[in-house]
Amino acid sequence: MSNPEQPPFRRAVIALNGGPADERIVRLAAELARPSRAELVAVHVVEIDWTLPLDADVAGRSDEAQRVLDEAEAVAEQVHYKIEPVLLQARDVAAALVDEASERRADLLLIGLSYKTRFGGDFAIGRTVPYVLKNAPCAVWVVREPIVEEQQ
Repeated sequence: MSNPEQPPFRRAVIALNGGPADERIVRLAAELARPSRAELVAVHVVEIDWTLPLDADVAGRSDEAQRVLDEAEAVAEQVHYKIEPVLLQARDVAAALVDEASERRADLLLIGLSYKTRFGGDFAIGRTVPYVLKNAPCAVWVVREPIVEEQQ
């Protein structure tokens, strides 16, 4: 059993994807970080296609990437907490998140998960979350969005 006075984390990497879960995980991380003044790093990864060089100019996507980071900073400000925004370019989002958590010696990686179904109605988790769960050097919290009932 953990020490109740020990903070849940000292440094957390928050994985942003521009989806509805971003606000939820930034708010959650900020609220949990506040008592111990833990460091929060909000990371958005722009995936670079294999046909392009890794340092390719992704100017067409940079406005969207900046919007994702700006929105995360705004949510953190609403709850009176500071996050460090980081924009990465990588071939694979999941590997970039794991590498960033490792390089920063994070003790937590938070990742949001939309509730999606594929054809046939089965819940689809994608590739990123399983990779992060298997390879992250720290604790991983997956925050799944609520199921939204389709309106008819």
